[in-house]
Amino acid sequence: MLIGLVRDSVMQCFCHSCRAPVLPAAHRRSAPVKKPVGKPRTKQPKKVKFITTEIRCQEMSKGGLAYEVILAEPVGVPVPRRADSPEKTPSVEEIQEKLKAAEERRRSLEASKMAAIAQKMAKIEEASRIRSEQTNNFIVATKEALDAKMDSHEEKREAYINELRARLKDHLEGVEKTRLTLEQQTAEVYKAIEDKMNTAADKRDENIKKMLERLREHEEQVRKVRAGNQERFQQLESAIQDKLQQAADRRLQIEAEQREKLRNYERRAELVRQNKSARAESEAPTSG
Repeated sequence: MLIGLVRDSVMQCFCHSCRAPVLPAAHRRSAPVKKPVGKPRTKQPKKVKFITTEIRCQEMSKGGLAYEVILAEPVGVPVPRRADSPEKTPSVEEIQEKLKAAEERRRSLEASKMAAIAQKMAKIEEASRIRSEQTNNFIVATKEALDAKMDSHEEKREAYINELRARLKDHLEGVEKTRLTLEQQTAEVYKAIEDKMNTAADKRDENIKKMLERLREHEEQVRKVRAGNQERFQQLESAIQDKLQQAADRRLQIEAEQREKLRNYERRAELVRQNKSARAESEAPTSG
């Protein structure tokens, strides 16, 4: 490259006023112009070619030379333009064929859109049907579970009431047994008194007083026992009634809560169904 520049500079005038351009060397080839691929984003600058006008040689040291190359003003190389192709006027048949193809493309596009809308509506209806089936199944399962729970609660309540009645019956049987024992003891005491009165006339008055006192004490004890048993029986009966009332109130409360839950779930399911149908109706005109 340096040798070529030196050869070109020798062929040029050494004055600093004319600055005539040198003819291109035979061995130098112009770079091929590449066509841009696609539309350029920015305007490309023009290609500039520098031509040497002067070379100065100066001896810097013993046995060494320094060359100074002075370039001329840049010269723009014009880019060959491509000849414009003549415009071709389309015929009526070509225009009709293009219109027919455009109409067919439009119809196919509309058909594909309608098919997509129909498929989407079918999916929405299928989802709504599945949701309705799931809601109905959930309501049926909830009702069955509630009925089973209420039956179990009823059975437990009946078992508890039967157990309380059995306990009360055992208690009453014990009280009755105690009463019979006391009556038997009283009869035995009366018989003993009668025997003693027959056998011991001298101590009859004293023994009679003692026996009467014992009888009074015994009757007082029996009366107290009966009163206590009667009071306990009333308390137990009132407790049983209170528990029965509480169980009935609790059962009514549970039934009301379960009914309220079912109503709330049905409302939510209805709202979800309405929202889906409204969304489907709003999407259908938009896609259309």
